[in-house]
Amino acid sequence: MVKKAAVRARIWDRLAADGIARFPFPPHGRITNVEGAPAAADRAMALPELDCADAVKANPDAPQLPLRRRLLKAGTTVYMAVPRLGEEACFVELDPASVSDLDAAPTVSHMGNYGTRVGPEALPEIDAVVVGSVAVDESGARIGKGEGYSDLEFAVLREFGLVDDETPTVTTVHDVQVIEETIDPGRHDVPIDVVCTPTRTIRTDPGPKPAGIYWSELGETRREEIPVLDRLA
Repeated sequence: MVKKAAVRARIWDRLAADGIARFPFPPHGRITNVEGAPAAADRAMALPELDCADAVKANPDAPQLPLRRRLLKAGTTVYMAVPRLGEEACFVELDPASVSDLDAAPTVSHMGNYGTRVGPEALPEIDAVVVGSVAVDESGARIGKGEGYSDLEFAVLREFGLVDDETPTVTTVHDVQVIEETIDPGRHDVPIDVVCTPTRTIRTDPGPKPAGIYWSELGETRREEIPVLDRLA
């Protein structure tokens, strides 16, 4: 099994050295924007899981921006978490029927201007979840940037009955981010059902998803910083 920190460092270094990374820079320490992100988004939009979706929860990072825009233009309502889940109304609802600029709305800097802040209890059942990744293996195990917020967002949605084991999870990455080694996920790590690169669509068989919030794995500081956790606790 690989060490996640070592994989992150290796992938970030390669994205930088091979000229694959795109703005914003540096590529390290983030879900890196990459060459081919729009092509990967096109592949993702060809999936029935997204093509027919009414409501999708999506990460706010740059490589998934083309996909968020395509979802809105296809009539899908997109939900994005506020940074670090730091507000009581911890999601932003982007309803394409009421958004005047479908290109600007799903960007981190403008989502608050075009969207409506809502708490989890106001969300509908989520049809699919779009996730950003630093690396992913072909079994669907994923490595993020190491902060755990993407997994926690899924856990919150599950606590509210909005996602379950059958909710499809999709990530878009560059081909070099699909690694041959096997990643050993923790029980809180959300597995990926479909990986889309600019050249490939990989369907995995990852097994069950996290059952909810694993309270023993949350530090007291994080509980205090995230209002929705206080409610659920």
